Amino acid sequence: QVQLVESGGGLVQAGGSLRLSCAASGTVLSIYDVGWYRQTPGKQRELVTTITRRGGTNYADSVKGRFTISRDNAKKMVYLQMNNLKPEDTAVYYCNIWLGPQDYWGQGTQVTVSS
Repeated sequence: QVQLVESGGGLVQAGGSLRLSCAASGTVLSIYDVGWYRQTPGKQRELVTTITRRGGTNYADSVKGRFTISRDNAKKMVYLQMNNLKPEDTAVYYCNIWLGPQDYWGQGTQVTVSS
């Protein structure tokens, strides 16, 4: 059974940093593309960033230059380094891995940025 567990969320002041982690189990992480999404109450889940199996990355314009996604396939870990956080980054952040019809999500971790 594939499981994803996010951690590293919390409360931080604007301008601060957090690193989110996503631990995968029950599968081989290297075969999946990976993404981080976020969601705030009443809004649709939005894509923050992705990293392909080959390491190619893509970022939402709102986080370019501030967030960095990385992966360690051997450890089955995915990371999201978030710098210069802004109040509008406040959301629940979700880890997602997919390969064709296979699509798995974590339970999310709350990030709150105070002004």
